Amino acid sequence: MKFEMRIARMLAENIDSFITFVQTNYENRHKSYIENPDKLYQLKLLVEEYKFQLIADELLRINQFSWNEKYTNILVDRFRIGMNVIEEYVDRNYNDLFIFTARLHTLKSLCSSF
Repeated sequence: MKFEMRIARMLAENIDSFITFVQTNYENRHKSYIENPDKLYQLKLLVEEYKFQLIADELLRINQFSWNEKYTNILVDRFRIGMNVIEEYVDRNYNDLFIFTARLHTLKSLCSSF
């Protein structure tokens, strides 16, 4: 149980880190190397649409002191749905958004533990 709690918290922290990374790149889009800022904006909208911040916060909250397997799996499944869409979008626009592939790979790896 402790192991699953740690994985859930790591996933939540990495989701939060991914959100911060997307927002930071979007805010600094004029200084960025990304040629088409519209693609970065679309990525930011996808992150907001699938409510990644809410999922990360809930994962941290419910796995802080005890393991709630059912609710954790529901949240991870919701995250996977959004992540699959975002991963496909990044793959289609790889030339502009290649920097996000490593973080997506990390998130996918953590999700596979559930």
